[in-house]
Amino acid sequence: MLKKYLLSVVLVFVLWSALDFVIHSVILGSEYQANASLWRPMAEMKMGLIYLSTFITVVGFTGIYALLVNPKSIKNGALYGLLFGLISGTGMSLGSYSVMPITVQMAVVWFFGAVIEMTVAGLCIGAILKK
Repeated sequence: MLKKYLLSVVLVFVLWSALDFVIHSVILGSEYQANASLWRPMAEMKMGLIYLSTFITVVGFTGIYALLVNPKSIKNGALYGLLFGLISGTGMSLGSYSVMPITVQMAVVWFFGAVIEMTVAGLCIGAILKK
């Protein structure tokens, strides 16, 4: 089980990192440039801290599933990911939109991006950790 858990952590970390690149660089790149005053310049971004934060979240996301979700299945993994995505996406998008002058488009993409990322990750861990 430990090998499967570690495989899940690595896979979800790579998956989230790749999807984050697509969401934040490809889809929202021009939005970030248009609102550059809200963010650190690229040279000052703490990329190591971003990856550490992602890794800790992946360990928690995968650990909660591994410890608390039964039975382990692709369906339950997808449902877990969807629920986790709806919760985190709401906080990220509506929470940020309510206190920052970001565009509605950015908030919407953050929401759906989180839902898609978490659902796909749930599918993956459900497939790997199923009994």
